Formats: sequence, C-alpha cells, structure tokens
Amino acid sequence: MIHAVIYSRVSSESERQDTKRQTNELIDYAHRMGYTVVDIYEEKVSGFKKNEQRPVFTKMLEEIKTNNIDKVLVWELSRIGRSVLQSLQNIQTLHDMNVGIYIKNFNLETLNDDKTPNSLSMFMVQILFAVANMESKMTLARLQSGYRNHIKKYGTKSVGRKKGSLDSDETILQRHSDVAKLLRRGLSIRNISAITKKSTNTVLKVKKLM
Repeated sequence: MIHAVIYSRVSSESERQDTKRQTNELIDYAHRMGYTVVDIYEEKVSGFKKNEQRPVFTKMLEEIKTNNIDKVLVWELSRIGRSVLQSLQNIQTLHDMNVGIYIKNFNLETLNDDKTPNSLSMFMVQILFAVANMESKMTLARLQSGYRNHIKKYGTKSVGRKKGSLDSDETILQRHSDVAKLLRRGLSIRNISAITKKSTNTVLKVKKLM
C-alpha cells in the first residue's frame, strides 16, 4: 500500500487563487492509483519565501520523518521551492527519506518503485526548472521595458498621492491605471511594485479599490 501526502500552495498575493482545486485533483489522482492519503497540507504563501518562512511546508517535512510516507503529491514544480536550487534541495531532502514526489501537471515521478531516483524524470525536472526560471526573468524584463517606454512616451509616471489630498477612488484608479492593468493580468504585488517603481502600499490600495 502506497502512503501519500498532498501539498498544495498558492501565492498569498493573489486572492483569486485557491488551494482547493489543486487538492481535489490530487485527491482524485490518489484514489485512482489506490494510494492512501495520510494527510493534506495547504498553504497560502508567496513562492518567493524560503522554507523557514513556509510553516506548512516545514511542518510537512517534519511529520514525514516520523510517518511511513512514500510520496508527496504536488500540482506543479513551482509548489516545491522558490528557486531552482531550493526546489532541487527540497527534492533531495525528501529522497534522503525515501520519499518520492509526484508532479501532476507533467505526470512525473522522481523516484522509481524501488526508491531509486528516476534519472529521466530528474533530468526533465532540472530542465523544466531552468526554463521556468528563465521565462520568469524574461517576462519581468519585458514588463519593465514596456513600462519604461510607456512612461517615456506618455509621461504618466505618478509620484503618489499628496498629503492631505481628498482624491476620489476613481481618481486614484485613473492615476494608477498602470498598476490596475498589471493587477488584472495576475502579476504579484511585489512584481508590480518593482515594475512601476511604486510602493507595495500603493499597489495594495489600488487592489483594494478594484
């Protein structure tokens, strides 16, 4: 009998995301495979956080040490760690405990049935992590470049709300239309702040008004 746990994570910066969809699909997969789901760990925290800043993930690792767990089921690679290095370290930590990882969106198993590393899957994992990391950096660079060109062309860069001003919500949204646009595209608050050079408080204010 295969004993498994489920780990689902969404970014705390996106209220539209929900761990339930990930968890439900992983439960369905476990049932189809005949696995016994021992526990479910759900976390709402930014993927940029270190392990020590992800209490649920840390708790899962600690409890796996004292339980007879064979697999950790996750929805996608980005759930495992904040970077290529951290993700691979987390995979190795689990492998050292003879615990494999099943990554649903690529249908990958990191350990074989005899608990040896699945060489092909690990090779693909490293490539996918590297590609995802490169794409993330390229997307951020393109967005920053586009924002700079927009400011240069239209001169709409805002320095924020003046002290004592009584601007209406509509005025604030118009002033920070660049922030609103990026929020609608689903970017994180941190990335929007970096791209627009506006404080996270401003981004949060616009998000609340929207």
